[in-house]
This record gives sequence, C-alpha cells and structure tokens, in this order.
Amino acid sequence: MVKKNDILDLVITGFGNEGEGIGHADGYTLFVAGAVPGDEIKARVLKANKNFGFAKIEEFVKVSPDRRKPICPYFSKCGGCSLLHVDYEAEKKYKKEKVFDCVTRIGKIAPETFEMKPVIGLDECEGRPKHYRNKAQFPVRMADAANPYAIKAGFFAPRSHRIVEINECAIEAPVTSFLLDALKKFCYEYKVKAYDEETGRGIVRHLMTRTGAESGEVGVCLIINAKNLPHADEFVKAMQDGIEAFNKADVEGFSAFKNELKLASVCVNINMKQTNVIMGNKLVKLYGNDYITDKIGNVSFHISPMSFFQVNPIQTVKLYEKALSYAHLTGNEVVWDLYCGIGTISLFLAKKAREVYGVEIIPEAIENARENAKLNGITNAVFKVGAAEGVAEKLPKPDVIVVDPPRKGCDEKLIKTILKHAPERLVYVSCDPGTLARDLRLLCDVDNGGCYKVLEVQPVDQFAGSAHVESVVRLQKR
Repeated sequence: MVKKNDILDLVITGFGNEGEGIGHADGYTLFVAGAVPGDEIKARVLKANKNFGFAKIEEFVKVSPDRRKPICPYFSKCGGCSLLHVDYEAEKKYKKEKVFDCVTRIGKIAPETFEMKPVIGLDECEGRPKHYRNKAQFPVRMADAANPYAIKAGFFAPRSHRIVEINECAIEAPVTSFLLDALKKFCYEYKVKAYDEETGRGIVRHLMTRTGAESGEVGVCLIINAKNLPHADEFVKAMQDGIEAFNKADVEGFSAFKNELKLASVCVNINMKQTNVIMGNKLVKLYGNDYITDKIGNVSFHISPMSFFQVNPIQTVKLYEKALSYAHLTGNEVVWDLYCGIGTISLFLAKKAREVYGVEIIPEAIENARENAKLNGITNAVFKVGAAEGVAEKLPKPDVIVVDPPRKGCDEKLIKTILKHAPERLVYVSCDPGTLARDLRLLCDVDNGGCYKVLEVQPVDQFAGSAHVESVVRLQKR
C-alpha cells in the first residue's frame, strides 16, 4: 500500500488534466508536478488517497527527450504556466490527445465517426512561444512591513494567495513589466498603500493591462479599495513614463506586439468588498478613453477593462477563421451567435451572412457589441440582451448556430433550445474540453433527443505554456 513519504520508482507515461505528469506504481496512479512523459524518476509521495496520489520529483534516473529548460525563471513557483518545461511539439500533441480523450470518453463520440485535426499552434515563433498575451492581471500587496509603501506584484503561487513577485512574464505583452515598475515607483513616491487581504485596508488591489497587437494602444486599469485614487494625475504620468521606457528599450525575442505603443486608456475600477473577485462594478476614466481599440482580422473592436476578449491575438484570428469556415456561409444564412459577448464572433460572421443575431445575458456586453457593429459599419448584426433560451423564441429561424460559452459550458436549457430549432449546421467554440464533451454528448445522443453528429474537431492553442486548449467543433444535423 502506498503511503505518504514513500520513495517510488516511476516511469512517466502521460499528462494529467493540469499538465502534471502521470506515473503508476503497481497499478496505483500518481500525479507528479513538473514531470514529463518519458521521464524515469524517483518520486516522494506527498499525499496518498485510496485510488490515486500526488508526488514530487526527488531524483531523475532518465530525462525525457521532450524536456526543455523553462524559458521563465519563475516556472514552478508561479501558478500561471505548467508546460514551459516541455517541447512545444510535444505540448501540441498532448493537447490534441486531451481533447480527443474528452470527446470520445466523456462525450461518447465514436472515434471512427469524426476527424480529429492536429492542433493549430503558434508556429510563427521559433521554439517556445513567448509574449503573446494581450491581457495581464497582477495582484498587488505590501512588500515590506517595515516600509508600508513598498509594494510587490506578480502572480499567485499554485493553490494559494501568496504572491510570487515577478520582473518579467514570459507570456505577457513585454510592456507589462515596464508598467509594473512604474506602479511600484508611483506607490513608493506618493505613499499609496497596497491592499491587505486580512485587514481589508490599503488601496491598490490589482493592476490590469491590455495591449492592442494591431493598434499599439495600451489600456491600464487599476483596481482600488477606495472611492478615488490619490494623486490620480501622477498615476497617469507614471503609466505614460512606463510606456515611454518600453518604446526606448530593445526587447528581444518573439512577440505578438511589434508596433510602437501609446497610452490610450487609464481607468480605475472600484472594488471595496472583501472578496476574491477582482473587479468591482464601478469604472472611472482618468485619461483617454475607457477602452482601447484593436482588430481581429479586418474587424475593429472597442475593448473596455470589463470586456471579455480573447487573450492571444495571433491565434484568435486562426480560431475565428476556422469557426467561419465550419459555418459554411454563402451570404444567404440567418446565424445565431449565442454567448456573443462584445460581438467578436458575430461581427466576424456578419461579413459572410445575411443576418446575424447575437445573444448575451450581460447588458454591458451587448452595449459594447452594438458599438462595435457601428464602429465597423456593419448593419446586418442585431444584438439582444437576455438568456438565449428566452430570446431565441423571438428570433427568425436559424440556418446556422454558433456557440462560444464560458468554461462551464452551455446551460442545459440552451442545449434544449438548440435541439428544438435544430439548424443544419452547428459550430461549437470551447475553452474547456471536459464541458465541451459533456455538451456534445447531449447534442448527439439520439436516444435522449440529440440530433447532431460531430464531423470535425479542431484544437487551437490559445494558451501556449499552460494545459488549457481551445477547440472548434463542426456539427451537422443527422
């Protein structure tokens, strides 16, 4: 029987759901953080449950050929990435297998009935993808009890609220490290305290940044535990200085952000609740607009700090082009885009469809979607607020439905709505293979009212270096 602190010989044979290595000892499964398939190791058991346990690497007996030196000095300390130590081709293979396993095992879709595509990777770069994220959120805390105005910022360590302070993130837009430096100088010089989770005191909670890959516009949002930010003008100046310092610097290596940057938006978001939720409800503009403008393909978008927008600009174009091809539009179709957000997919589809109807339960997102349609001169996209299952009853019959739900997948009522109207073509965009598979089973199980069959599954690597993967699925009515 396996017990805590046992030292076991393991051969790592696969990856777990979060990118941890999997090995077996006499049939007992162990998850080992940082292990790579092909590693042969001695592992110390940290926790032993009845059927599985967790272990850490004590010693390498043989190193996997897919193991690489991590490109980030904070790897394994920071909870942001789990696969930076893996060859990128091996990472893409793992993600394909992960999606395939979920679709066939959880979704009960027979492997021989659909085409499983290779992962579309961030292959413009050489080796490991770097600096591709357009959005960053950094928690901020006090760095030194002896000096209450010295702050630290970074990311939380795995499964904790302990901040790992970072100077540069390997996957965020390179400008973020310059903005963090500028924030630290601002807080120290103007005596602005960081937020304390235990006492609920202090002002600065998080720094959020967005960077437009096409436009070069930068938006900064400071989340504060106060009704207003002291020395707000000086904060704006600090952010301008940070961007100026970045533009003068020589940042090496691949990056999705090649244009000279300019500060387009500075806001504060007020969150005075003692909660783990990052954003509050009130947004106050300090400088410029309360949004930045950027493009996906040839469609422009206004993106506010509160908006959902895909974080990988290069891969988003590939993702939406694949969704567009799966919709197979000829210009005569009525399309429903359910969970439309700020209209990103809707406006992409509208250029090829007769009419697009976007539905979203969040009123502010629909306002943004309507603004974005106007920004692009698109008149054949109509946006409605409400739960899709209720709004759908008042919409024209669809020829195609596109869904892009949050990580929790589609609401069961929405699945029933799709099956009730049952257009010939259905496109499902997913950021979670598990909930995708669950929903595919409901859509395809004929014995329980399903009427679709899966034709193609296309993973797209939106989140290189992490275990997450986006997918696009093409379904057709039986």
